[in-house]
Amino acid sequence: MKIIYVVSDATGETAERVIRAALSQFYKEDVRVQRLCRIQNEDDLMLAMSIAVREPGMVAYTLVDPHLSAVAARLADENGLYAVDLLSGLIFSLSQFLDASSIGTPGLLHTIDTEYFKRMEAVNFTVNHDDGQELRNLHKADLVLVGASRSSKTPLAMYLAHKGYKVANVPLVKGIEPPAELFQVDQSRVFGLLVDPKRLVEIRTSRLINMRQSPRGSYADYQHVEDEINFCKQLYRRNPKWMIIDVTNRSVEETSSEILRRIDLRNQNA
Repeated sequence: MKIIYVVSDATGETAERVIRAALSQFYKEDVRVQRLCRIQNEDDLMLAMSIAVREPGMVAYTLVDPHLSAVAARLADENGLYAVDLLSGLIFSLSQFLDASSIGTPGLLHTIDTEYFKRMEAVNFTVNHDDGQELRNLHKADLVLVGASRSSKTPLAMYLAHKGYKVANVPLVKGIEPPAELFQVDQSRVFGLLVDPKRLVEIRTSRLINMRQSPRGSYADYQHVEDEINFCKQLYRRNPKWMIIDVTNRSVEETSSEILRRIDLRNQNA
């Protein structure tokens, strides 16, 4: 089995993913990737390289400090190890292109990477908790959106998810009490969505036509829709801790900004 050592001044996770992506282009699977991380000085680097010397393999290093990067190259050369610098060349090229010096702070890439995976986790959660699904995990949501059908719950939830929020949404149906799980979560996390009945009729009618279905049923009937909205309003009044947002003629971005503004305001007053 061949070994590839990832020598990094941070966690080495990003470098390992890059290497594994490259390895996917080869048929051989008998390669082990071993991380030697948190390299802060020459002593740390010497220790890491000694491990690679004892059981020789390829060394891939991501060291922001140019001095440590040079030492890694020298030690690899002295010990006959095949080595590749995954970072310095890119930093140099970016420095030339941007006409600026790098700040030389280890771990920034990992920070960005962590934020990316946080967003992806939020998106997965939101997809799995769309339209009242997985109610047993409702308490894990950062935000819960409730409202009548076609009141922008799903697109709004997905937009917020891409900002890193785990969002669940629960449909409200006239004459049917919401699920008990909704009242077991932190009620300040619940946002009730309202929309003008005329606008909602337009949205539902367009939706039915696009699906090649008749818009003449109760789903897009004005009186039925108005009754649904009144049902939502009555429910909202019974739950004063919920934050109410009127989404009529508001874009998803505008509604999202309003929700986040209210969350910030609530946190400031807490």
